[in-house]
Order: sequence, then C-alpha cells, then structure tokens
Amino acid sequence: MSTTPPSPSTSTRSAAPGLRREAVGLREVLFQSVTSMAPGAAIAASIPAGAAFAGGSLPLSVLIALVACLFTASCVAELARHLPAAGSVSVYAARGLHPAVGFVVAWGYVFVEALIPTLLLLQLGFTTAGTLHQEWPGYPADLWWPWALLGALIIGLAGLYGIRASARLGTVLGVFEIAVFLFFAVLLIGNAGGRNTVSVFGTGHVAAGQSAWGGVVAGSVYTVLAFAGFEAAAPLAEEARDPRRTVRRAVLGATIGIGLVYVLTTYAMAVYVGPGKFAGFGTTGAASWEGVARASFGLLWVLVFFAVVNSTIANANAGLVVSTRTAYALGRIGVLPRALARVHPRHRSPVVAVAAQTVIAVSATLGLGLAYDPTTAFNLVATLVVIVVVCVYIVTNAACAGYFLRHRRHELKPVRHLLFPLLGTAAFVPALLTAAGIPAFSFVSKLAAPVSYAGPVAGVWMAAGLVLLAVLWRRNRAAVVATGQVHLDDEDGAAARPKDPASP
Repeated sequence: MSTTPPSPSTSTRSAAPGLRREAVGLREVLFQSVTSMAPGAAIAASIPAGAAFAGGSLPLSVLIALVACLFTASCVAELARHLPAAGSVSVYAARGLHPAVGFVVAWGYVFVEALIPTLLLLQLGFTTAGTLHQEWPGYPADLWWPWALLGALIIGLAGLYGIRASARLGTVLGVFEIAVFLFFAVLLIGNAGGRNTVSVFGTGHVAAGQSAWGGVVAGSVYTVLAFAGFEAAAPLAEEARDPRRTVRRAVLGATIGIGLVYVLTTYAMAVYVGPGKFAGFGTTGAASWEGVARASFGLLWVLVFFAVVNSTIANANAGLVVSTRTAYALGRIGVLPRALARVHPRHRSPVVAVAAQTVIAVSATLGLGLAYDPTTAFNLVATLVVIVVVCVYIVTNAACAGYFLRHRRHELKPVRHLLFPLLGTAAFVPALLTAAGIPAFSFVSKLAAPVSYAGPVAGVWMAAGLVLLAVLWRRNRAAVVATGQVHLDDEDGAAARPKDPASP
C-alpha cells in the first residue's frame, strides 16, 4: 500500500517562497538536457572510443545506442508528465517503488551531480592549456587551473542570477556547439564525394579481431555513455511553464535530436576518413576531429576547439542547475540542511545551494587536479559519475513500471510502461559494467589506480546514505516519506481550494 506524503501547510509555503514559477519555456528546458549531454565533447572525445571496436560501422553503433537510450528517456518522460518536481528522479523512485528507495536515489544523485561541474572544469582546463601549449610552446602545458577557475566564475554567476540566466546561457552555448559540428559534418560529407556509402550502417566494417555484431554492440556500449544527461530537464519542473508537457517533450526531444546529430557527425567522419581506416580514429592526434580539421580545413580547426571548450562550460552550467535544484528539493524536506532551500529574494535562485556547489566545484577541481593531474582527475571523476548515474537510470526504469502498476493501472500501457523499462535496463547494464571496469565482456578493460578508486568511493558514499536512511527512518520518517512529495501539486491544490473566510 502506498504512503501519501504529508503536505506542507499553506502558511509554510507563503512564508518560504520557492523557485521562480513559469520562468522558462520549452526551448530553455530542452537545452538544459541538450547541454547536459555535452554533444560537442561527446562527438570529439566520447563517441570515438567506440571506433576501436565498431570501426567503420560505428554509425550503426550510434544508431543502436540512440534507440536503447530512448527506452529510458521514455520512462523519464512518462514519470515527468505525472510527477513534476525539482527532486525529479528521487521523486520518481519514491513514488514508483518506495520512499526509502527515493531517498537512496536522492543521496546518490545529488552527490554525482555536484561533481559534474568539477568534471567539466577539469576538461576545460586541460583542453585549453594543452591547445595553447601546442600553438605557443612558451605557454606552460600544466597551467590549466586559471581556465577552470574562470569557468567556475561564469557558471557560478549564471546560477546566482537565476534559472533564466542559466537557461539562456545554456541555450546560446548549446546552439553554437551543435552548429559547429553540423557545419563540419556537411563539409566532410561534401568532400567525401563518391566515398559516401550506407554500408557504414551495416556490420561489414568492424575493427579487426571483432565479430560482426560483437564489434557493433561493443561500440554501442561506449556510445550509450555519450547520452548521459538526457534527464536533466526534469529538475526544472518547478520553474518551467506547463511542466507536465514541457519536461516530457524536452527529455524526448533532446534524446532524439542529439542522437541524430551523433549519427550524422559519426557518419560524416567515417566516410571521410574511410570505413576501413576508422578503427584507428580517436580523441587526439591526426586521426581525431581536431586533427582532421587542422589537416583538411586550415584555421577552421579553431571552431572545433571552441566548440569543445564551449561544451564544457555549457555542461558545467547544466550540472550546476541540476545539482542545486536537487539539493534545494532535499533541503526543503529536511533531508539535507534546510539552508539549501533558501532562495534569493530577487532572482529566486537557490542561493545557498549555488554557493555550496561553487565551493565544492572549485575545491574538488583544484584538489584532485593538483593532487594527480587534470586528465587523471577527469577520468576518476567521470568514472564515479557514470557509475552512479547509470544506476539511477536503472532504478528509474523500475520506478516507471512500479508507478503505473501501483498508482495508474488504468493508464498502464504494457509496451511503454513495462517493456521499455526492461529494454532500457538491458541497455544500461553493459554500460555500467564497462564504466566500472568489470570485465564481464571481452571489450571491457580493468581500471587502473587511481581511476579504480571510483567504485569504492561510490560504495562508501552510498553506505553512508544507508546509515543516514536508517537514522532518519527511526527519528524523522516523515522527511524520508516527503522525498516523494510533488510540491507543485500541493501549491496548485492550495490555489484551487476556496480561501478560509476566517483567514485575513
């Protein structure tokens, strides 16, 4: 039997103003998911990892990954339609499965989302410093941290000025990075001329030593990870216009739209380089996006550089939005310090959460980047983030099935609400094992230290969350149950109720 979370009193709501309602529309919410997926960085640095297995058939791998990710995106979209809340995935898990599961998801999600800006600030730092050193050897290759601090300042100020500033920044940056790679895709396809072929959507060009479908599937597993972040529109539910419709369309639109961009750009590079040579394509050197741009299009390579740098800032900005809204939602119900739910009186941004996120981002970026090096720190944080986020996706799939079975049986559609969650989970389990370095498949490599520390760190954090859950379940169970609360429903209900004649 489900438990209905307690509703806060009307006086409490009026005494503590929340996020700015109806502040952004579909365009801004769409680009929240788009920039969270970091398409520029994914095209240049993530998707090419699959070429070592899929070779010239990588476009087929990307297409398969798109379809696979759509299953989970559909689950998020269905839940967002009924449960519009800043807590997003934690609310879905609490209502679809159990409040305790919702708390665990919230605990994990707020942790990794708080690390997203660190991840991208590290990439911003070493990408900029490395490129400047390559062009002007007098620039120190290890002077990366000023660029990371500049990025932190940009996203921190955008976050402070509220969702409109953050969303508009994300929209502008997102449009630029997509436009750059689409521009290069058109150039590559045009220059390929007679080498254009649909055979790259078959299994005939996999890397040497790979079976036909084995290479394609391995490539798709690595490509699935490039879609992470499609759910990032969901935490904007309390600030979006018509959130039940807007968030749903944004999640599905971002997944489909960016997926098609991935397919097109991968196809363009595969036919330009040549399907038989594409297994050697990577993230650096002559056989990379920047390398090809330098060799074939002269100074236009600078556009690729700016698109990748742009992508890191846009993704860090999106990560700050998600982490601060999640922290705000958890502070509001008392699971995290209530100060995190404090909003700026003018900008209506979660000002304490933004300040805390900025401190965490700067501290973790400098601490990890200087303790190891920015590239190693990036790989460590990326592995940690992917492990937890993929687990969240798997739980969200289960929550979709649970929610419609338990609460909306009359709306249950077996394919959409039962089969899609199952298929989405099947797609993400191999991605989880790959990210964690668990060699369940031949294409998975074990992780070396310090990147291998990611799994234990995630385990310790989640164990601490379980201890906190046990304490709260005994002392303040209402806070755990409130993880599933949809505050927009409370506010709308209060607005619809007639005013008490005795009240002033």
